[in-house]
Amino acid sequence: MAYRSSDKTRQKKDAKRTAMMQAAVQVFAESGYHAATVRDIVKASDVAIGTFYFYFPDKETLFVHLYEETADFLLQTIDQAIRSRSELAQQFSRGIQAYVNIAVFEPAVVRLLLVGGVGAIPSLEIKRSNFRERMVRLWQRPLDQAIDTGTIPNQNGRRVAEAFAGAFDEVILQLLAMPEPDMEAAAVVQELTLFSLRAVAYKGTPP
Repeated sequence: MAYRSSDKTRQKKDAKRTAMMQAAVQVFAESGYHAATVRDIVKASDVAIGTFYFYFPDKETLFVHLYEETADFLLQTIDQAIRSRSELAQQFSRGIQAYVNIAVFEPAVVRLLLVGGVGAIPSLEIKRSNFRERMVRLWQRPLDQAIDTGTIPNQNGRRVAEAFAGAFDEVILQLLAMPEPDMEAAAVVQELTLFSLRAVAYKGTPP
């Protein structure tokens, strides 16, 4: 009879893995990829170093895996927010709000995705390019829909989405550099939404 771990054992393993992943996000965000060590991560997650190596062969593998998971989390959150509305102004307002919320309440996630490991891990570059492509497509979809329905003038939705993705990231990073980003969050959402709508010559009523 093949050995099967109990539900309780699996839950304990999942809890340890989750604790390591959460701790690693913070450690990488605070120390940077090069300065962070495996010992820093296991200390922050309160697990044995052998537990780390049970799940990951090295720090680089962990970082790449962590990057993929946090990218999925951010993209899915923004995507759900955009899809919750059918009109361009509300789609952008909700999508930007979701991005800003994650930046304010989970800043380590955003820092890891936007600046973590840049140029340090060759194997990460494909993942980073994929993340950027998916982000651009998130903003392009509502733009293309608005063009098709005549809500905004005909324009290159792809290029506009690329510009928005870069601009949003820069503003988010500047927000996180402020002493109290939560105090500026609402203003950032409003300003970025209005900026986006003006840029595409939206003629409707702003949210």
